[in-house]
Amino acid sequence: MSIVVTGATGHLGRHVVEQLLEKVPADRITAVVRTPERAADFAARGVRIAVADYNAPETFDGLFAAGDKVLLVSGNEFDKGRVQQHRVVIDAAEAAGVALLAYTSAPGTLKAALADDHRGTEEALLASEVPYTLLRNGWYHENYTENLAPVLEHGAVVHAAGEGRVSSASRADYAAAAVAVLTGEGHENRTYELGGDEAWSFAEFAAEVGRQSGREIVYRPVSVEEYQGILAGAGLPGPLAAVLAGVEASIENGELVVDTGDLSRLTGRPATPLAEAIGAALKG
Repeated sequence: MSIVVTGATGHLGRHVVEQLLEKVPADRITAVVRTPERAADFAARGVRIAVADYNAPETFDGLFAAGDKVLLVSGNEFDKGRVQQHRVVIDAAEAAGVALLAYTSAPGTLKAALADDHRGTEEALLASEVPYTLLRNGWYHENYTENLAPVLEHGAVVHAAGEGRVSSASRADYAAAAVAVLTGEGHENRTYELGGDEAWSFAEFAAEVGRQSGREIVYRPVSVEEYQGILAGAGLPGPLAAVLAGVEASIENGELVVDTGDLSRLTGRPATPLAEAIGAALKG
């Protein structure tokens, strides 16, 4: 029996494999990647490397075995039909008779277009015969902390979320929840709504960046249309800019506040505070 992680060299997948290596022997872990060179460090530590691509169904033939536990990390190719990509993995898992397929989804409260592919994937998974776990991951701290340079340069946090709040947590937190499911028992056919312990507003985010950087940082709210234009001006493709701007409206409506406590219960520890993530980013 293997624990199989797709997208294993991506931002989230890499955290999952690293944390699995702390809990199970390396030869029980399979990292599914498109570019094996990017997984050379895992291979050197004894992790099995499998090369497969969501866009090439045949590459998943025989990849899974009966009894495997699989983490399907959602793809990020928004223009290539993510539901169909994910269905490739679900079909292969069903054919092999895996013991569990966990999927990194989006909060059930999120109504933005970004959630459409996640809902479609959930429907495909529930229609299959595969025992499932839905890991409905909330927003990541890193969505904001990894791009602080313009904030510091302009002294402003610019968003279209009004006074809306976000229950974010770190990628490492969400990875820990996935590892708990993949290495634990009793998670079959369960749905977990995952988010940080404390929701925050962008005004509070700006204040914390200012406090830790020693600079004056203000929150400058804009309209969704303005925000979409800013994203497009920064080089994002038009459709992606529209999707991300739509999330801002969802934040203002409270759709990214997740207060179930599922994340800290699964991991057995508090979620990483936003202030800690900001501090790490400023030092990095």
